[in-house]
Amino acid sequence: MPDAKEKRELKHPLSERKREILSAIIQDYVRFYEPVGSKALLSRHELGVSSATVRNEMAELEELGYLEQPHTSAGRIPSDKGYRAYVDDMLLIPDLTRKEKEYFDSVLAKSSDEIKNLIHCAAGSLAESTRLTSLVLTPTYGESELKQVKILMIEPGKAVVVVVLSVGLVRDRIAYIPEMITQEELESIAEAVETTLAGQKLHEITLLAVTDAGQTEGIPEPLLNQVLFETYLAIKQAENIDVFMQGSHQLLKQPEFADAKKAHRVLETISQNGLVAGYLSELEEDNAPEKYQKDSPAFAIRIGQEITLEGLEECSFISTSYRLGDSVQGKIAVVGPKRMQYAQIISEVQFVRKKINERIIELSDKDIKEIKGDCDDQTRRKA
Repeated sequence: MPDAKEKRELKHPLSERKREILSAIIQDYVRFYEPVGSKALLSRHELGVSSATVRNEMAELEELGYLEQPHTSAGRIPSDKGYRAYVDDMLLIPDLTRKEKEYFDSVLAKSSDEIKNLIHCAAGSLAESTRLTSLVLTPTYGESELKQVKILMIEPGKAVVVVVLSVGLVRDRIAYIPEMITQEELESIAEAVETTLAGQKLHEITLLAVTDAGQTEGIPEPLLNQVLFETYLAIKQAENIDVFMQGSHQLLKQPEFADAKKAHRVLETISQNGLVAGYLSELEEDNAPEKYQKDSPAFAIRIGQEITLEGLEECSFISTSYRLGDSVQGKIAVVGPKRMQYAQIISEVQFVRKKINERIIELSDKDIKEIKGDCDDQTRRKA
């Protein structure tokens, strides 16, 4: 719970005692998954008040909507509003231990020299550490600008189209091209496309724009159009969002989802990649861009009924963004029961975010150097 002297604007107008009791109830409920009574609360926490006072405070918290009583004779459990007050006003985000940091470092260091593999490893590490389900979205590059286009012959009839974005990221795509076309002609087409379209945002680039830009003298139109179509596909492929989900089975281990029907509803929803990607992408609108600065990472939390995806009413989302440059970002999220360890998971999510950012910079620099080397080799062979 925040220090009483801390200058912090609280979003829920509760007294310090009520916050302390609500926080204690949530901690116990997260740990034991059973309604919390006043006697149990006093035996586990040094609240410094009588049992009667605790009961009165719990009754008032229930009247205010922060607690619920599942049965007449039972203790209380947190409501969605109670979890929200806890998250908004009472969380203290811990630093990860050295052992926890070493775990994430070791897993992410094993990822191959591809960003998709890095994202997959990040999702796996979060699922393993939280014992919940993790979701990681590849960055959205629609607002990124096209910087370079290279088409490199692999063998007759087969080439790789390389797209370099303004954020320093490199995407490539294998393309099947006419066997009679030469490397010199491929270079000429790529140069024409790059010269005309460099600086344009990916989402603004159309097939017609690529076709018009790549008109090159001396190449038969059917051959030219086939190469330009493959080039267009490579450019648009760079916009695609991929969703990596790990640990979906972890939800089945949570007592909240012991009921088969309830578990099925949750898994059915989170397995719809497009639906989840759209939802997570929209969460960025809740945060000012400056909150995503490296030194002050932000996170979004959605609890129970706040989640607009049908089937996730008993769940919570914790998400944050990792970034490339000023305008491109992807998402990292953990989804689990409302009864989750919010502070610890936020700490883990933010640490993974930091490591992804660092690793992406390393991979981007490496990719650019390798492509430059490939192009230099092609130039030397041509000479």
